[in-house]
Amino acid sequence: MTNPADNAAQCGAELIVKNLEAHGVKHVFGIPGAKVDRLFDALVDSSITTVVTRHEQNAAFIAGGLGRLTGKAGVCIATSGPGASNFVTGLATANSEGDPVLAIGGAVKLADRLKLTHQTMDTVNLFKPITKYSVELTTPVAISEVMANAFRFAEGGRPGAAFVSTPMDVLSMPAHAPVLAGRPLPRVGGAPADVIAEAATMLKNAKRPVVLLGMLASRPDVADGVRAFVKETGVPVVGTYQAAGAVSEDLVDRFGGRVGLFRNQHGDQLLHEADVVVAIGYNPVEYDPWLWNVNDDRKIINVDIVPAELDNAYVPAIELIGEIAPTLTVLAKDSGKLARAPELEGVLEGYKKARSTALLEARSTSNNAVHPLQIVRELEQFVTPDMTLCLDMGTFHIWLARYLLSFRARQVLISNGQQTMGVGLPWGIAASLLNPAQKVLSISGDGGFMMSSMELETAVRLKCNLIHMVWIDEAYNMVEMQEQKKYGRGSGVNFGPIDFAKYAEACGATGINATTEDEVRQALRTAMDVEGPVVIAVPVDYSHNHLLMQPLAQLGETNAAA
Repeated sequence: MTNPADNAAQCGAELIVKNLEAHGVKHVFGIPGAKVDRLFDALVDSSITTVVTRHEQNAAFIAGGLGRLTGKAGVCIATSGPGASNFVTGLATANSEGDPVLAIGGAVKLADRLKLTHQTMDTVNLFKPITKYSVELTTPVAISEVMANAFRFAEGGRPGAAFVSTPMDVLSMPAHAPVLAGRPLPRVGGAPADVIAEAATMLKNAKRPVVLLGMLASRPDVADGVRAFVKETGVPVVGTYQAAGAVSEDLVDRFGGRVGLFRNQHGDQLLHEADVVVAIGYNPVEYDPWLWNVNDDRKIINVDIVPAELDNAYVPAIELIGEIAPTLTVLAKDSGKLARAPELEGVLEGYKKARSTALLEARSTSNNAVHPLQIVRELEQFVTPDMTLCLDMGTFHIWLARYLLSFRARQVLISNGQQTMGVGLPWGIAASLLNPAQKVLSISGDGGFMMSSMELETAVRLKCNLIHMVWIDEAYNMVEMQEQKKYGRGSGVNFGPIDFAKYAEACGATGINATTEDEVRQALRTAMDVEGPVVIAVPVDYSHNHLLMQPLAQLGETNAAA
């Protein structure tokens, strides 16, 4: 809605800030510079908290974390040239993961755009392939229009990233235009009733239906619909890594685990045995269709907010396009209780036994390092339902994704679209800002941690109620694991040691070393009583990593071929 007061004398930067406030923005993250300092100056007189980060990439990561947790676009700001270009990895990650983010980048004066001048860069075209919306402001009259559309693109449909370039002179020009906010995104409603009825008939005729949950399934409103559907139909459920938490604890007997990266899980076996797969909020970027859909013997029902991007291995027989939760409500009612196939029930039971046995029997072969599943055992007892867990990228995240259960939507944040290293700590900061009274746990490998570890000082400055665990092996271990399988040796993966406890202390945080399972348990307990960020450094025994790629016998020759 427009407000006459919004037309008062103001510059472009001030109008941008008014739009941010009107859209409910509470924090912005970034680093100032000469081309965008007018915007940072305008933020001083606003209700928005400016969080200065140590790198623009991490500013985008933090904004993306807020976007995933709230459904509202997180905002990051940087200056022209390398300031804006440092957003690239953060925005590409957000766009792949479906996290709403609005990035604002400074730019040279309009008259200088085509000159070889200081920090000139065509950032609009730089960001077009990795965002849903990338534009430049060329007049202050368009500020509110551009900002409103940027938020709509970032938050609507399958969420993602938006980028707005703000030339230096436009920020300083007089801006007489109303604020465009307070307009909710249009509700598209559920899928058409006749198409839902067709899908229900397919399900009722199926002998072995299975649900595959994707990233949108873990959105709280969608997760409610997923749970109601599973409860009503009794269908077995598999989730991608990003779908963590979509299945509630009372439905754990229908859960067949998470799938991703390597097609060798019990969840993969369920998909392999299925004659109908109901894919809910699934994006192929999470787990390539050719890996899990290895033949055409099964039909796919695609339930999503947008039509599927067709793939040779992903051609849905029926598409239910619309708001996912109401679609699932009607589909569950039309389908009713579905028959339980003995083959699928056997796989579900096998998953439960395999998981519990692996956790029970895990032991390290080293006297000064801990087996990954020993850490999972401790986290299983430590992570409470209201604690958010933010995972970086590395071998450790496979162990955690496969073995650590979660029953709250968006409790666990995982990157599997771009598989971006360095996201763990920034996401942890975002989660802590959102709920400062609750402890947040973020985890990374030593390689990933050093890609964003400078933000530990930011976490200290913000007094984040954060525990960050670093799994140490002095190598880019996930790469090494795959190189070992392909070539029998690793290459270009090793680096030197860092005393992470001292590193934490140098940044003003608390540092704790833990080299045994008992010490991990005690370190977690100690960290709970510490105010401010804590870093727990744990040497990890990865000698069992080969098991992560070991084929399941049930998948037979088709698994070996994949």
